[in-house]
Amino acid sequence: MFKTLVAMSLTAGLATAAFGTAFAEEKAPVKIGWAAWSDAEFVTKLAAKLIKDELGQEVELVQTDVAPLYQGVSRGDLDAMMMAWLPATHADYFAKVKDKVTTLGTVYDGAKLGWVVPKYVPEDAIASIEDLKKDDVKAKLKGRVEGIDPGAGLTRLSEKAVTDYGLDGYKLQISSEAGMLTTVDRAIRKEEWFVATSWSPHWMFGKYELRYIADPKGALGDAEHVDVLARKDFEEDNPEVAGFLSRMKLPIGDLEAAMFDAQETSYEKAVEKYITDHPDQVKAWLGKEEG
Repeated sequence: MFKTLVAMSLTAGLATAAFGTAFAEEKAPVKIGWAAWSDAEFVTKLAAKLIKDELGQEVELVQTDVAPLYQGVSRGDLDAMMMAWLPATHADYFAKVKDKVTTLGTVYDGAKLGWVVPKYVPEDAIASIEDLKKDDVKAKLKGRVEGIDPGAGLTRLSEKAVTDYGLDGYKLQISSEAGMLTTVDRAIRKEEWFVATSWSPHWMFGKYELRYIADPKGALGDAEHVDVLARKDFEEDNPEVAGFLSRMKLPIGDLEAAMFDAQETSYEKAVEKYITDHPDQVKAWLGKEEG
């Protein structure tokens, strides 16, 4: 009787181990984090569709704020993020996690931050941030700089710009990308003056006639590159997806056009259109180049 129980126990144990091994071999969904910025939304959803359709792996998209993104990747709660703006915009966040993450590649470069005004505002009135100190300009702008999220690198640098340029009497309006865009849309319909924080790539430049104003003190930084960060060991755990993300790079003009398409239709339709219109890019990302 005892021998029978031992045999049954061993059999059950081996079966459980075998099941556990098979279960472990099934890849967990790739978890990619993103914050609610239009460029991040497009590239993340584009990557997710290709990973699922072409590489046959499930993807879980996790939307959160910028700080939790960096924390999530560094702790291994997220596999990757595709919106690390460096070297300046996200410098503080990256410095805290740089030894705990892996940079897979650059998804696009030539990105920039700045402040914009509508083109109907004369350049002899506002050509640079310095011009905001003029009394008549301050009155027309109502002492406001339209901003975005409190946790954004652009917000931190814009607060620095207000101080560096001595913009006494101005307030940076902390809001969100959506809130800033609503204010911009309303002002343009009335042809009112405004200055807003912005960045390229962004679809707003396809919809509205805007221009950057000069930043002679360099408070908002120079050209940026936007990198893909992954948790440590992700390349070893999932070399197929890590390789794909490392090769994924979009020309900034193509990205901006796709972001505008997304606003006119939907992100899902814009992603499908991008894949159809850029077959050679997609093949290169997937490592399927002929040669």
